[in-house]
Amino acid sequence: MAVSANRLELLQIADAVAREKVIDREIVLAAMADAIQKAARSRYGSETNIRADINSKTGEIRLQRLLEVVDVAEDYGTQIPLTLALDRNVDAKIGDFIADPLPPMDFGRIAAQSAKQVIVQKVREAERDRQFDEFKDRVGEIVNGTVKRVEYGNVIVDLGRGEGIIRRDEMIPRENMRYGDRVRAYVYDVRREQRGPQIFLSRTHPQFMVKLFTMEVPEIYDGIIQIKSVARDPGSRAKIAVVSNDSSIDPVGACVGMRGSRVQAVVGELQGEKIDIIPWSQDPASFIVNALQPAEVSKVVLDEDSERIEVVVPDEQLSLAIGRRGQNVRLASQLTGWDIDIMTEAEESERRQKEFNERTNLFMDALDVDEMVGQVLASEGFAAVEELAYVELDEISSIDGFDEDTATEIQTRAREYLERIESENDAKRVALGVADELKQIDGLTGQMLVALGEDGIKTIEDFAGCAADDLVGWSERKDGETKKFEGLFSKFEVSRTEAENMVVQARLLAGWITEADLATEEAPEAEDAEEAPAAERE
Repeated sequence: MAVSANRLELLQIADAVAREKVIDREIVLAAMADAIQKAARSRYGSETNIRADINSKTGEIRLQRLLEVVDVAEDYGTQIPLTLALDRNVDAKIGDFIADPLPPMDFGRIAAQSAKQVIVQKVREAERDRQFDEFKDRVGEIVNGTVKRVEYGNVIVDLGRGEGIIRRDEMIPRENMRYGDRVRAYVYDVRREQRGPQIFLSRTHPQFMVKLFTMEVPEIYDGIIQIKSVARDPGSRAKIAVVSNDSSIDPVGACVGMRGSRVQAVVGELQGEKIDIIPWSQDPASFIVNALQPAEVSKVVLDEDSERIEVVVPDEQLSLAIGRRGQNVRLASQLTGWDIDIMTEAEESERRQKEFNERTNLFMDALDVDEMVGQVLASEGFAAVEELAYVELDEISSIDGFDEDTATEIQTRAREYLERIESENDAKRVALGVADELKQIDGLTGQMLVALGEDGIKTIEDFAGCAADDLVGWSERKDGETKKFEGLFSKFEVSRTEAENMVVQARLLAGWITEADLATEEAPEAEDAEEAPAAERE
């Protein structure tokens, strides 16, 4: 059968649109068929069920009216009785559709305009789906594009098969983009929205720097060197922690490159952002000391429970350690994930002297001893009356100038002091209405019971409903800053594990859980413990 010019033209249009929009040719033909169906309904009636088919090889258009097979027809425009349907198809049954061919039709101006709108809409939807499917798998990659326009500080980037946006807060400060500039950015999010897929790009994201180093340093690309963490103050300074899986390769030297060629390539892309390359260490103290470079550190004191560290630096190194506007210590904190408190050697000495005086006064008041004895006990490392009350007697009597009788007297006075304090706290507890059964929980002291009563926790059920966070507090980290929230026991030396054990005891006493429930939770851990030796033997 010969193919007419109109049919050929239809197929050529479909091919051209498919190529231009980079979508499947069949999608374009399906959109055309939908448009023809809509135009045909405007002629034969909107209630008419019409189907249009376009032959993808010849371009021939076939129009058919679909009639539903029913027992008794009420509308012969959309229905056909079963008796008549059986004449056309002996296998017809109620609920089937019989195709009734329609003659070719000429499109009027309005019908053609309507058909064009349908085609444009369908093609646009297909193009959006194609863009989303293409870019959703590119999240976490670097893309290259051309600046298309700048709107209110936001940069619209032409990516070839789509458009991305670099919002003003994702631009490096003082970086000016103009129409036609080549730009490289990191894809951090792709969202399907009403107006089409939105591709969000960033030049300030920490992973942008990671990807740039991956492109410049073959050892990182091959996995020999790992980037453990990154902290950036975009456009100003950054710190990056690296570690080598091959002891023969220096991770810092590999990232710097010959005469700094590799790191300078990254610095150039980031508009002159200074980059400190830090050797990563599994030991938190060593890692934090490295992260504070170029400042020198004299001493560190770790608090692993709260992930906080005190760093002591020489007086002349304080400004270098803190950095301009706190930049150095802030980036070091972001890089390591620890809160860092910096003090000079003079400040640390002053603080230690203050703590020493506080302990001396505590022992003088609690034990009724003179200042010299209090200072001796404080200088020997005793920090609390409880330590003196329950320590081995030899540890006290072995102090220079103390004999066994003196040690016994000190320990007796310490125990009497603790008993007096406990008695006072018990009286406060009773006055606050805190139940006696709470005293059954191991680890709860009289002072803790008073604190609970003051907060309205008076029964075993009240305490069983608490979480460990309510007792020891918690912290939230956001934008490199850690905000701490105090708990009921924050002023007492109670670890999170101890607090959890207390709550479990309360729930057992309250009958909320049973010993069998605890055994079930611990069973998987026991199985893992049994399997571990076998794995080690392998």
